[in-house]
Amino acid sequence: MKTILNRLTILFVSLILMNMHGQAKKPSLLIVPSDNWCIQNGYYDVIDNQGTELKIINYKRAVQENPDLLTAVSKLEEMLQLRGFPPKNLEQTLKSLEMQKVRENQVTSFDSASSIAVSAMDELNSIAKADILIQFTWTINQLGPQKSLTYVLSGFDSYTNKPVGNSSGTGPNDLTSPVAVLLEQAVTDKMDGFLNLMQMHFDDMFANGREVIVEIRTWDDWGYSLMDYFGEEDEELGILIEDWLADNTVQGRFSTADYTDTSMLFEQVRIPLFTERNGRQRALDTRMFVSNLRRFIKSNYEVDAKVDMQGLGKAILTIGGK
Repeated sequence: MKTILNRLTILFVSLILMNMHGQAKKPSLLIVPSDNWCIQNGYYDVIDNQGTELKIINYKRAVQENPDLLTAVSKLEEMLQLRGFPPKNLEQTLKSLEMQKVRENQVTSFDSASSIAVSAMDELNSIAKADILIQFTWTINQLGPQKSLTYVLSGFDSYTNKPVGNSSGTGPNDLTSPVAVLLEQAVTDKMDGFLNLMQMHFDDMFANGREVIVEIRTWDDWGYSLMDYFGEEDEELGILIEDWLADNTVQGRFSTADYTDTSMLFEQVRIPLFTERNGRQRALDTRMFVSNLRRFIKSNYEVDAKVDMQGLGKAILTIGGK
């Protein structure tokens, strides 16, 4: 009888854990060809950056000109979908990016009329807003009439660019199968382990907040500094900003890396993944988080400020005007 009760208890606990796992929030993923693959295959543009030659990845050309790439990425997206992970579609994301460029024409920096140097990855993810970017590299190995596929999957936090996990391997030799089949043969037995690493990283963000960077600057003609005293608290504005961060980050976690009269730099700022707005839960990103700080400064101390983004993971708040 005792053995039966123990087995029933184990079964009951297992069902609860399975249910919780099934209901757990999943990270959104975007699969892109790696920089190395794009450069090796010639999918990049060269620009002159003050005398330095830069290679800018051209994802649009890669997708339009290399049918194997689109087939391989589609296969990986299908494998993610079947495992309950919502992939962002690379081709549709590129189309949305093109539409945005047509609407905006160009993006200028907050302190000059010059164009911002934005990486192709930052541009792409400004539209996709994926939690994790998966860079994908593959090569076809030829041995006589037989061929096999070697792959590398590398996951990166889309806000910090920090590595999350890797998977690599080589599939079996095959005589006739297309790239999609070779890829599936090579990846299948390691995909679950790779996705577990992605989920572990997302679970950590869910519990401890997403890591971002917040930079504070002041306009040259503002007339005040971050060390001037404001409000009923009669406290330095920089200290008041730190107090707001302590109240609005997860467990008050952030690091003040720099504090002068004209600038502040906060690193390892842990912001919640979600926020409550109009009675509904919605995703919270760096822009929205720092916009809330801007509203706090405006409403409490009647000081205007402007928010500018550098990628998804860094926001610059310039105080003293818009």
